[in-house]
Amino acid sequence: MLGEYPISGRRAAEISASVERAVAAGALRPGELLPPLRELAERLGVNPNTVAAAYRTLRERGVIETAGRRGSRVRPKPATTARDLLRVEVPPGVRDLSEGNPDPALLPALAGAFAAAAAQGDREPVLYGHAPVEPELARLARAGLDADGVPDGPVAVTSGALDALERVLAAHLRPGDAVAVEDPGWGSLLDLVPALGLRTVPVGVDDEGPLPDAVRGALAGGARALVVTDRAQNPTGAALSAARARALRAVLAEHQDTLLIEDDHGHHIVDLPLHPLAGTTRAWAFVRSTAKAYGPDLRLAVLTGDAVTLDRVRGRQRLGPGWVSRIAQRAVVRLWSDGAVDPAAVAARYGRRRDALAGALARRGIEARGRSGMNVWVPVPDETGAVARLLHAGWAVAPGARFRMSAPPGIRITVSTLSQDDIEPLAEAIAAAAGPAGAPSRTYV
Repeated sequence: MLGEYPISGRRAAEISASVERAVAAGALRPGELLPPLRELAERLGVNPNTVAAAYRTLRERGVIETAGRRGSRVRPKPATTARDLLRVEVPPGVRDLSEGNPDPALLPALAGAFAAAAAQGDREPVLYGHAPVEPELARLARAGLDADGVPDGPVAVTSGALDALERVLAAHLRPGDAVAVEDPGWGSLLDLVPALGLRTVPVGVDDEGPLPDAVRGALAGGARALVVTDRAQNPTGAALSAARARALRAVLAEHQDTLLIEDDHGHHIVDLPLHPLAGTTRAWAFVRSTAKAYGPDLRLAVLTGDAVTLDRVRGRQRLGPGWVSRIAQRAVVRLWSDGAVDPAAVAARYGRRRDALAGALARRGIEARGRSGMNVWVPVPDETGAVARLLHAGWAVAPGARFRMSAPPGIRITVSTLSQDDIEPLAEAIAAAAGPAGAPSRTYV
């Protein structure tokens, strides 16, 4: 017995499923210690190797973590409790500013681009054994990367940024390895890392990006990888400045074996210059997604990196999906070639909305962060109360718990669809919701 829950099973798959069901049901609580291998094996009447295999499966799925002789415990946030569940139900009549979506009015029309791509596919069908990357897409992507100072490297195409991050992490790391991640940071990445059996190490972020001393501490403490968002950081809007990039490159130069992954999902919605870190370490990858500028349903990102990393990623991709649809790739080529998105205009539209909200909040004595992208981050003393009071006032925002580990509480507001008429009423509601409510401070859990 572990608490009141009997771990059962004779095979490794049965034992791991038994534990996972208990975690999902709440019968095994985060941080709870599991029995030692030999003790559980004796209790179940199985070989210790069977229990070891079950625990290994649970680590790889992000359900438990093992700390040497201190034993195995249920993770503080198991992969069975995804951060996406930390959301609010938006009733009719409430404005939804919680989802982090781009403004549909700023997305390009896709029909013409896909029609042209399909017609090209009729003339030149893509068959098994053909190149996985559209040559013109690779050429245009590489030209853009060259212009932004990203080192030369092969080009691959993945089904979005998260797919690229997963493939790069899996190509280099093994269960139990530690990954330094931004805190607050992208909730999907914070779910992905433990789901791969890896450990997250939080790194603080300000408006200019990850804090160099925090990165130095994480790498000195054994983190084998670092993930950095170059611009439009989710949820804070941080963007790497030239000075911060220099400081981070100096830290990374002391840790040449670190796997560096950069996420430039803000490409074509941000007018701030890129200051890449790529090439500072031996193993690196740089990801550019089309989601925010051209539409999330395109499911397409461009990935470059050192030759070894890209060879591993492409080799594993061949054994899975094989490739990302060349029709979709050709459609993106048409969108890029036709200038379907005006990056400066899009960045200016988002910038005006961010600045207007931040200014209205500042006039009310409320701190707000949002240097780039489509989100504004507002620190609050009572996260749960702020979310609930804003919902009551007609505004749905994202609870900060979806994005943070050890960072203080906050809320994320997506400004994509705000009009000028929305700014003052929203700022007034945030100011009222963020203030003291006569109750102890809490966080959204």
